[in-house]
Amino acid sequence: MRALCEALEWPQRRYRTLHVVGTNGKSSVTTMAAALLSGAGLGVGACLSPHVNRWAERTRIGGAEIGSDAFAAAVERVAAAIAAVEPGLAGGERITQFEAAIAVSFVAFADADVDVAVVEAGLGGRLDATNVIDSTATALTSVGLDHVRFLGPTVLDIAAEKLAVLREGTTLVTGRLEPEVARLAAATAAERHAELIVAPSLPAAPAWMVPFLARDAAVAVALATTVTGGLADAPIASALAAARLPGRAEILAGDPPWVADAAHNEAGAEALAEALPALAAGRPIVACLSLLADKDATAIAAALAPRIDRCVCTAADPGPAMGRPGSSALAAGELARAVAASGVECEALPDPAAAVARTAELARDRGGVALAAGSHYLLRYVWSARRDRSCSR
Repeated sequence: MRALCEALEWPQRRYRTLHVVGTNGKSSVTTMAAALLSGAGLGVGACLSPHVNRWAERTRIGGAEIGSDAFAAAVERVAAAIAAVEPGLAGGERITQFEAAIAVSFVAFADADVDVAVVEAGLGGRLDATNVIDSTATALTSVGLDHVRFLGPTVLDIAAEKLAVLREGTTLVTGRLEPEVARLAAATAAERHAELIVAPSLPAAPAWMVPFLARDAAVAVALATTVTGGLADAPIASALAAARLPGRAEILAGDPPWVADAAHNEAGAEALAEALPALAAGRPIVACLSLLADKDATAIAAALAPRIDRCVCTAADPGPAMGRPGSSALAAGELARAVAASGVECEALPDPAAAVARTAELARDRGGVALAAGSHYLLRYVWSARRDRSCSR
């Protein structure tokens, strides 16, 4: 990644950068922090992952997905740099899909002459492709057991991998952490002579904001103020209301209405379960679930079971244009067994489009709400099945 950035003349050094790491909440914090900074009058880029429909979704400038011409220009520059760099890489290594995508965002932000970019890490932090930025502040949103194959078997192992991105003499902003992780964060900040800010709760979260988004918003506000020095309540409320991130407590109006949330690990499922009563407004919930094969299906099913009335299990594979190479969906039947063991009546439909249609049918028959969760890769089937993709609160 450093070789690629050098060939591109270090585009990420032409603007200030903020780094967002964590198990859950990264995209929400990145999006809301960028909105707050835009509301303060700054030119702002946001680098997000993963995407759902288009690669361009990962690069936002001024709160909007990058335009097609600007995206194409950045892609062409990165492609040319890859062609120049790869022959010199040791052992026949190649630039990965994710590395190329991150570089495209960096180039696009430089081309747009942004003042600051908020950069969401992908997997972990220490070895992540985003860890080539000279960030002036880092946000650690949360730490839970996810990607243990790559990041380690304990929450402290995972936290250490994420905290490794913290730069000397900068600022660390943390969200709600387990005590042992909070202690590690404080120790890491002290070792690197970094200021530690534990994000305080918002004094008055907007009425539409479910609990986990309110926690993310608090981190976003604290992160944004490392640049602005302070934010007034009214601009905070306005900026948060304007921030939009598909697939995070997203309500899609219709018959039936859908709740789309990319909760894909135990902690994310617990946060979604906490929010579901408000999102569903007391109506019965029929869930459509898909998980990647490396997720803890038993734990996720147990977290959601008390809130859902019925479930349709499916297998939404990432495909080569969507996900991490080598990743695949858990078989629908295996997921259904985990859900059934949690006490929820369920059925398995391997085809995601058919599963989405069946979920909508069951929810409509009950006068209820349909829920899509467990994987980013399931959400595109919900959106493609609907002509009205407008989000309402």
